[in-house]
Amino acid sequence: MLPVRPDPRALLLALALDLALGEPPQRAHPVVWVGRLVALLERRAPAGARAELLWGALIAASASLLPALASAAALRLPLPRLLVEASLLKCCLSYRALEEAALGVARPLEAGDLEAAREALRSLVSRDRSGLDAPLVAAAAVESLAENLGDGLVAPLLFYAAGGLPAAALHRGANTADAMVGYRGRYELLGKAAARLDDLLNLVPARLTALLLAAASGRRAEEALRAALREHRKTESPNAGWPIAAASGSMGLVLRKAGHYAVGSGRKPEPEDIRRALPLCRRAAALGALGALLVCRLRGGRRG
Repeated sequence: MLPVRPDPRALLLALALDLALGEPPQRAHPVVWVGRLVALLERRAPAGARAELLWGALIAASASLLPALASAAALRLPLPRLLVEASLLKCCLSYRALEEAALGVARPLEAGDLEAAREALRSLVSRDRSGLDAPLVAAAAVESLAENLGDGLVAPLLFYAAGGLPAAALHRGANTADAMVGYRGRYELLGKAAARLDDLLNLVPARLTALLLAAASGRRAEEALRAALREHRKTESPNAGWPIAAASGSMGLVLRKAGHYAVGSGRKPEPEDIRRALPLCRRAAALGALGALLVCRLRGGRRG
């Protein structure tokens, strides 16, 4: 039977490892290994619409189930369980890396180096960045902070609290597959299963992230919540619009993706708004972590 009880000690240690160390080296990162698996399967995809759909389902299943099973097996190894569990759970979290990526965009943008800011933005978004002006670069960074707060922290915390390490690993694997092949165009058919699975798994985390951002907004909590309820449908994704809209309402900004949507009713973002978004996301992250720790304590307690 898969171990499903979460351990609050492991969660605390995983959060500390993420904040202190950031991402592990690529050669030792399980998420990188999942990415290599997805890339290998993508290269071997057969031709034909039906075959692509079925192969895409195999990619989504492999990327999500194998990490879940591997993490469950790792917990049964004759090694210190707390350290193993915390280390693997840390690999499902990516909050420090998210902040570092956002600051990597903010610094050149504040210095007036638009080209360098566009280049740095590639670590946060996959869209074409060549024609983005400074407000659109800033908007993309703020959007990504809000959306990836859900993907990189709130969702894995929620899945861990609900189903232990295997559940968190399953979510992280599915999210990795979606990030690699779950978008329109070249991967319209091959990535459909990965995109749909990621949409399903993030239905609750995305909405919870919006609530956490609203709760972290202080006097603008009502504006953030209203914006989330009013504006979330403007994005193509059924989930991304919730945290993006909450952030726009909290900060009084219009977050626009050229040719796709404009979320919010405030002013255009400025370079310094990226740094303004950081404490908002930190407060939301802290609230999410506290909630997850409480649930873990109630569900798992201390284990020997």
